[in-house]
Amino acid sequence: MLIGEDVSSISVKVPEDAYDTGKHMPTFNAYLTAIVRDSMGRVVKVHRQRSHSPTSNFIGLLLPLSYYTNINNPYTITNIAGSTYNYAPALARDTPDISYPNNSDNYQTYLATIQVGSGQQSSPFNAYSLAAPIPNGSGAGQLIYGSTILPTDVTASGDSVYFVIMQEYSNQSGSTINVTEVGITLYLYFIDPAVTRPTNFGSTLVWYDVLSSAISIPNGGSLTITYTFAVNP
Repeated sequence: MLIGEDVSSISVKVPEDAYDTGKHMPTFNAYLTAIVRDSMGRVVKVHRQRSHSPTSNFIGLLLPLSYYTNINNPYTITNIAGSTYNYAPALARDTPDISYPNNSDNYQTYLATIQVGSGQQSSPFNAYSLAAPIPNGSGAGQLIYGSTILPTDVTASGDSVYFVIMQEYSNQSGSTINVTEVGITLYLYFIDPAVTRPTNFGSTLVWYDVLSSAISIPNGGSLTITYTFAVNP
């Protein structure tokens, strides 16, 4: 073993490719930002935290075809109602693929909504629905869900690339509503290439976060949730 002055006396030239050139494996990060406004539109709270909870549905939908081929089994996807679907995509008969959303059901994108709730779960990976989803409406315990705002393109700045999705919620319930959990849902259709009518699988939770602290929306106020997904942030 070499210690002390013995180490400093060794003359070794470090190869050029060992220096920090800034060309690393791309890193991925996701952030959740929540902005609360009162009934006058004034910002009363800004909350930001790192988001790190893709669900098992998210993982299953991203698995490559080689996974299903190697294990010879489908991956079970579970929607927010608890219904399941055995997903094993391939370009062959009796193997499901994801169909583009059906315009007749008013879903022209896979992204259905950013849902908010008043509960929490200790195992986000296994979550298939929010613990206590807050319904859409103006009654007691409800929030009026605005339309999901989708990116038209990704934004590039230097080595960083990111996109955001956003949704606003209005509180006309007559009392303060507390939000403690947030989830992203997709609206999915599965289709067998040999079948003309796709299976309407419905809303499926793919991303889930428990807030590090509860967010209170006053009556007459609003909440804006923004998810930012970034590479090399």
